[in-house]
Amino acid sequence: MANNNILKGGEFLIKETKAEDIFIPEEFTEEQRMIAGTCSDFLEQEVYPSLDRIDAQEEGLMKWLLQKSGELGLLGISVPEEYDGFEQNFVTSMLASEYMGAGYSFSVAYSAHTGIGTLPISYYGNDEQKQKYLPRLASGELTSAYCLTEPNAGSDANSGKTRAVLTEDGKHYLLTGQKMWITNGGFADVMTVFAKIDNDRVLSAFIVERNFPGIKFNAEEKKMGIKGSSTVQIFFNDCKVPIENLLGKRGQGFRIALNILHMGRIKLGGTVLGAAKRAITQSVNYANERKQFGTAIASFGAIKHKLGEQVIKNWVTESSVYRVSANIDTAIGLLLAEGKAKGEATIEGIAQYAIEAAFLKVFGSECLNYIVDEAVQIFGGMGFSSETPVDRAYRDSRINRIFEGTNEINRMLVVDTTIKKALKEGFDVTRYSNSILKEFNEGFDSTVPEGYFEEKMYYVRNFKKAALLLLGTISETFTRKLTAEQEILFNVSDIIMQVYPAESSLLRLQKIQQMKGEEAAAIYKDIVDVFVYDAADLIRKAGHDAINCFAEGEQRDTLISYIDTLTKVAPVNTRDARRRIADKLIDDNIYDF
Repeated sequence: MANNNILKGGEFLIKETKAEDIFIPEEFTEEQRMIAGTCSDFLEQEVYPSLDRIDAQEEGLMKWLLQKSGELGLLGISVPEEYDGFEQNFVTSMLASEYMGAGYSFSVAYSAHTGIGTLPISYYGNDEQKQKYLPRLASGELTSAYCLTEPNAGSDANSGKTRAVLTEDGKHYLLTGQKMWITNGGFADVMTVFAKIDNDRVLSAFIVERNFPGIKFNAEEKKMGIKGSSTVQIFFNDCKVPIENLLGKRGQGFRIALNILHMGRIKLGGTVLGAAKRAITQSVNYANERKQFGTAIASFGAIKHKLGEQVIKNWVTESSVYRVSANIDTAIGLLLAEGKAKGEATIEGIAQYAIEAAFLKVFGSECLNYIVDEAVQIFGGMGFSSETPVDRAYRDSRINRIFEGTNEINRMLVVDTTIKKALKEGFDVTRYSNSILKEFNEGFDSTVPEGYFEEKMYYVRNFKKAALLLLGTISETFTRKLTAEQEILFNVSDIIMQVYPAESSLLRLQKIQQMKGEEAAAIYKDIVDVFVYDAADLIRKAGHDAINCFAEGEQRDTLISYIDTLTKVAPVNTRDARRRIADKLIDDNIYDF
């Protein structure tokens, strides 16, 4: 596991990391691989044979599957041992999320139960609440849901209208309001419900049981994808909740919601990996089987391009997700050493990486979107048929760009949080931006160092400078009005989202080469070469777009020339690199990178 030489959230923009200080998937322990194998076996034996029944929402089936996974211990991976869980670290819980992510609608129910359904009680519950609920949630005896969204309170969660009023005898709260898009809502036994007590301006959280009086559940929503997951509206009409079911403190609900969303976002970055790997394997299986003009379509350059790019996008996402997951584990460990309770340490450890959580949610969901779209294309006409597996993969993928805060909201959060965190943590982006401007004024050193890793790290270092240059410039230009400049925020967010995966994949490659030698690392060099080369173009375009929105004349020309310098990279034969990546995939006939 990675050591204590880790960066705080967002610090990757101003500091460098050594390969030995990151965790990579090649370092999973035997125990972690066994847990992953149990998840995979469960999907093969219980979920995949029942996909049509799941999508038809056969009554009781999804709840039974969750209970069945609970019997195997798969619901209690993150639950403390004292409450009958396995209390595994964050990397292990991410690995379970990845493998379960290949389970289509079941993965949604599983993630909702083990994540946003169970963890609010685990992190914020008092001992009595934990004793009452966690063992049964870990075993699957109880299933759970999370009730935050309302018809007029989606991205602006704190504007919710659901109210809680204390009864005259002081023994209960009466909840009144409406919640929508509640995953597992059709069968959940226990729900975390957010409401404002009296005239409070901020939310509080409550543990609500299904059989409490005053609850009505609407019929199941009809959805584009994830058809097998339960999604309902829930109405609370003077729902009677015992005062001891207040979760955390009064007015703490919004903080609970935000911290659980941080966790949900980073976990989604892992969940998409499982879905992506399955879609890539299905793509290459079909490409190897399907013949046109007397030969398998896998031999065609256009198909190899698609297969190679699928692998590249997934591999760099995976590199990023497990890097930050291990950082979270280390942060939690340091907080525990300071004397923090496990729940508090976990919350703070995850919250430290809110920036990474936001952009990896976006990056991962958009990578999966590309992968399943190209899977349909590789299948051709058959891909548009519901007879093939990529139909379900394509439809189910779409929700990930909306889940856990839309990608648009998360893009804005990336920049806003980076600027605010930079000020709080003492690395003012304006100061860094000015130092980069000074570097150009005094004569920018564009000498590319010799050596593969030295060259690539030089490029990544310049990408960071491009991000910092724009962060400082737009912060200084727009000050408090920056939040209204959403298009510019998107541009800068897209740059940051290229920097972290570029660095993470490069460090992973370097560590693989240290562990296994140059020959074993060769195929991963192709992945890094193509990604860094393409990232340079994406960063250049996003930088130009942002600058053209606010600068004119000499300032515009100067800034654009700086961005051009910072995104200059050596040519790469991307055709041959993608073909080599695709050839390995074709030979293996399964994703094995």
